[in-house]
Amino acid sequence: MPSIHAGVGGRSLDCGERGDGGGGEWCLSVGVLDQALTAKLDANRGSRVRASALGRAVVAGALLAAACATGIHHRVRPGENLYRISKAYGIDYKRLARINRIPPPYHVRAGQRIFIPGAKRQLPVAVITPRAVSAKPPQRHYEPRSRGLLWPVSGRVTSGFGPRPPGHHDGIDIAAPKGTPVRAAGAGRVIFSDRLSGYGNVIILEHDGGLTTVYAHNARNLVPTGARVERGQRIATVGDSGRASEPHLHFEVRKDNVARNPLFYLPPQSAARAR
Repeated sequence: MPSIHAGVGGRSLDCGERGDGGGGEWCLSVGVLDQALTAKLDANRGSRVRASALGRAVVAGALLAAACATGIHHRVRPGENLYRISKAYGIDYKRLARINRIPPPYHVRAGQRIFIPGAKRQLPVAVITPRAVSAKPPQRHYEPRSRGLLWPVSGRVTSGFGPRPPGHHDGIDIAAPKGTPVRAAGAGRVIFSDRLSGYGNVIILEHDGGLTTVYAHNARNLVPTGARVERGQRIATVGDSGRASEPHLHFEVRKDNVARNPLFYLPPQSAARAR
């Protein structure tokens, strides 16, 4: 059992670690905790706040005990996402994201290892298995437009999918007046309805077949996380929340957590012309 030095009074605190590769203990460094406590005390010198080395060790030990937890690492398989993984293990997906430092909108990739605190073994995660089809030469690497997604709003596409300095634009921007209804591109479940830095008010819908759609910069979100929505249902209103210079909808389509060009999934719209 490895020992972690507390950095106070020469005392060490132990944190167990499994060696079978199936999981193990994870914990915060007591030394780091002690440094943080000391820094906080130094910052409060004006109020003559002091603490003994023993006191810091006791607090650090308590924090260590609270921070350590047994668990396993779940390896992500194709078709899985963080929401489905969290549901399989009975843990809140936002908590799982915090533990694994996965930023919103919480995308994971096949093969990625996700730590599940408290789990004893890897559990099966519900995924949508595609039906077998007759072998035909693939025409494209994307799904056909017959997939049946609706335009969430009508308007001109002011920014298309693809490279956009300094990075990559993972969706399309559709200009529309503020307050215009935003409609669900397809039936599904709301797996996120909240505010994100840069994106403002965001809604993420999970659909069948490993498909997710993202609706950002909304003025208002009208459906909560966990709700089920129908195709064409009003879910938000167009706005300019987050980093947006004018009202528009940022719309993304992701297949198995990979961003795809939304225009490949939408019917033709004469008003949609990328600038």
